[in-house]
Amino acid sequence: MKFSLGLILALCLAGLQFVAVTIVVFSSFLTSEKVLLEHARDLLSDVGTNTIEHSKGFLKPAKGAAELATRLAENEVIASDDFNQLENLLFQQLQISPQFAGVFYGDEAGNFVYVMRSEGPGPFRTKIVRRDGEARETELIWRDTNYQVLDREEDEADTYDPRTRPWYQSSRENLTGIWTDPYIFFTSQRPGITAASPVFNTDGELRGVVGVDIEIGAISEFLSRLNIGDSGVALILNQNGDVIAHPDQDLIRKENADGTFRFVNINEIDDPVAHAAFAEVIRGSEVNVDRELASRFEFDGSTYVSTVMPAISDELPWTIAVYAPEADFTGEITGNRTQNVWIAAAIALASGVVGLMLASYIHKPVRAFAVRSSLISQGEASAEEPLPKTYKELERANETLVQAIAERKKSEAEYDRTFDLAARGMARIQAHTGRILRINRRLADMLGYGEAEALELTIQDISHPNDPVAKVFTASSGGGRSEYFNEKRYRHKDGSTIWVSENVIVIRDDNDVPVYAVVAVDDISERIAADLKIQQLNTDLSHSARINMMGQMATGLAHELNQPLLAISQNMDTAVFLLKDAGQEAGELQELLLETDRHAHRAGDIIKALRAFVKKEGAEKAEFDFAELMEQSLHLMRAEAKDHGIKITAVGADLEPVYGSRVQIAQVIVNMLRNAIESISQNDAAERTVTLKAENTPSGILVRVTDTGPGLQENVDIFEHFKTTKKDGMGMGLSICRTIVESHRGEIWHQQDADGNPEFCFTLPALKPKTEAGKAYEYSQ
Repeated sequence: MKFSLGLILALCLAGLQFVAVTIVVFSSFLTSEKVLLEHARDLLSDVGTNTIEHSKGFLKPAKGAAELATRLAENEVIASDDFNQLENLLFQQLQISPQFAGVFYGDEAGNFVYVMRSEGPGPFRTKIVRRDGEARETELIWRDTNYQVLDREEDEADTYDPRTRPWYQSSRENLTGIWTDPYIFFTSQRPGITAASPVFNTDGELRGVVGVDIEIGAISEFLSRLNIGDSGVALILNQNGDVIAHPDQDLIRKENADGTFRFVNINEIDDPVAHAAFAEVIRGSEVNVDRELASRFEFDGSTYVSTVMPAISDELPWTIAVYAPEADFTGEITGNRTQNVWIAAAIALASGVVGLMLASYIHKPVRAFAVRSSLISQGEASAEEPLPKTYKELERANETLVQAIAERKKSEAEYDRTFDLAARGMARIQAHTGRILRINRRLADMLGYGEAEALELTIQDISHPNDPVAKVFTASSGGGRSEYFNEKRYRHKDGSTIWVSENVIVIRDDNDVPVYAVVAVDDISERIAADLKIQQLNTDLSHSARINMMGQMATGLAHELNQPLLAISQNMDTAVFLLKDAGQEAGELQELLLETDRHAHRAGDIIKALRAFVKKEGAEKAEFDFAELMEQSLHLMRAEAKDHGIKITAVGADLEPVYGSRVQIAQVIVNMLRNAIESISQNDAAERTVTLKAENTPSGILVRVTDTGPGLQENVDIFEHFKTTKKDGMGMGLSICRTIVESHRGEIWHQQDADGNPEFCFTLPALKPKTEAGKAYEYSQ
């Protein structure tokens, strides 16, 4: 008797499925308790994982808002010292994030701006603390949702200083974004947490800290909505054992003796099952769980299962703990074991018969689609060719595949064009070896190579031997950083050196092993050269000041000593004349007087030679840009002025070039600026400014240095040698300035401006310009 192949396959398939399902079901019957417990543990683990992800997602906007405000402040999109603009920014952040309780900013001076939600008289309240030295004022402002002021008042009793708060001190100490431990907010008495991030100025110095207060009561509400069996419970423990989230929020707060509130510890919570399940996870004074822990325990005659998850992260050391009665998972399933056996057998038999009938029909179009998809992905077939007759789902999959391929090709084309036409130098460099895989025209030209020629080089070949190379190009193993930034030197093809800023982004595979890196390069040689030029100017000024000081001292001493020597010589001549006129024979005495006279004349000749030596007739002179010299002089005085809280402003427009000693003129400007700074710093002036102005006049250039200091004493010739109004002064600075200005055929004097402020002025004669007129210039520091 012959049977058809289809019948044999159907019987074999149905029989095998029936036997397999029966074995599985009876095995489950024999080991159901173990399987159900594993199912329960998996469910509890999933609940813990979901709670972790929900907590991260809930808190992520707070960190993002703090980082956004930090970037806006550092890039001067908003000014952190403009309280009105800063309040507006924080108000907007608070308004768009319902889970935020408040957003704030505090700086190194103790100033503070805090925008928070309020129960009245307006929905939002702003607290602004302004400090000026020891003086302070605190203003409270209530606003509506349209940022309109509803009420405001002064709080004279407020002593709040952000610099003493844990979030400020931790952020300042770590110089990075931080999370505080959860705590009960003082005003709202609700559980919350603070995220804070430091703000830096352009010099990399800490300006302040911006942060966000976020209420975490919503996490407890989320836990209350979880379905964990019929009566399971999930809660969150902080690292110190405090229960910071629980379906029943009334259980996690405890009032202190002073009326404030704190979180209850797991050993204190009024949930005896939670206490029995999780009290042992605290070792010492901290929760210490480094891996997922599943357990089974007995309490009050019932069996429970529990799971404890490891801490969410180093920033959020929170532990998710879940427990549920075992009966919630095993009750109904245990009663349906036999019924499930027969149902499984029937399904196996029916599926075997139907499966055999459908196998051939399903297989052919699916196989054709799989082959076509593979060919299209490899580029061996066109996506535009008509699709063989198949299922509607496969037609949609084909459309998705075609769209994905088109998007990929478009992205590749955009990347290639961006890479090749970028204004910055770009290169793709192989990890571990440093070999250049691809380079754009901009970087090749910067290095002096052709594109094909550059592909034969490595990053080590173009880097200066004394400068570091990113670890990704030398290390043979994975790990390391994903981004690098360096200012270093590259070597040009002709052997010269190029200063560049180098940004390196490391691309890794699925195993976190570096594959290649994309390098973006900017030529900063001009900036480095400008910095070196300013440093050289500072060195030249210091040297010139010392030389001029010694010259002026020598000149002064020569002038002072020449008079008594002249008197000695004249007295000797008179004595010899008197001896001769008296007719006395005093040959030996006369000889001594004549020899003393000769020595006096010799000393006078030495002094004349010394005075001639220290004259400034040999100073090197050349044309230079006076506006540039002003800017560099202010750069030299910036740190000193900033230390004294003084603002320097320089104004000049279309200044003609100057012919003279660049270093000596810079010495005059720096000396006047330093005198002005010292004058203001020694007095408590309300306005602390110094103004440097230069303008073209019919006779040349007029330079004026005005300050808001107390001015000079009357009847003091400040330009005379050794005349000074300073306690520790030598009286040589302005004397040297006068000598320099007069050697350039200019004039120098002191006066008061229209507002009565002291003002030093000097002129330089007009010369026929030999270079392009100086650019319009206005610079403040």
